Amino acid sequence: MYKTGILNSDISKLLSDLGHTDEIMIADCGLPMPNGVKKIDLALDFGKPSFLDVFHIVKSHMAIEKMTLASEMKTENESLYNVLKEEEIKFTTESHELLKQHSKHVKAIIRTGEAKPYANVILASDVLF
Repeated sequence: MYKTGILNSDISKLLSDLGHTDEIMIADCGLPMPNGVKKIDLALDFGKPSFLDVFHIVKSHMAIEKMTLASEMKTENESLYNVLKEEEIKFTTESHELLKQHSKHVKAIIRTGEAKPYANVILASDVLF
């Protein structure tokens, strides 16, 4: 049995396969899934697992160069926005509509059970050297 790291084999493989600038997304349970993008569905119930639970676990195993948030998060989910802006990761914002278009080009979307608005982030992989 895997001794360290992420137990979910799909997420573990996804992170192992990332190269510099490759992108993944962590999403709430309401985000529409684009055709052709791998979905790793963790949603068990509303709020379970939470966006932040998944984000922090992924962050501890991924070198992140930058993240992209929906600009609407600033006003519609201010508590989450305040937590994410305190992370030591560069970030940009774009409209939720643009974020949904952007999601069509990520390697995979990890769907959480989060049931609060705009709890979505695109993470760009960094390089370790």
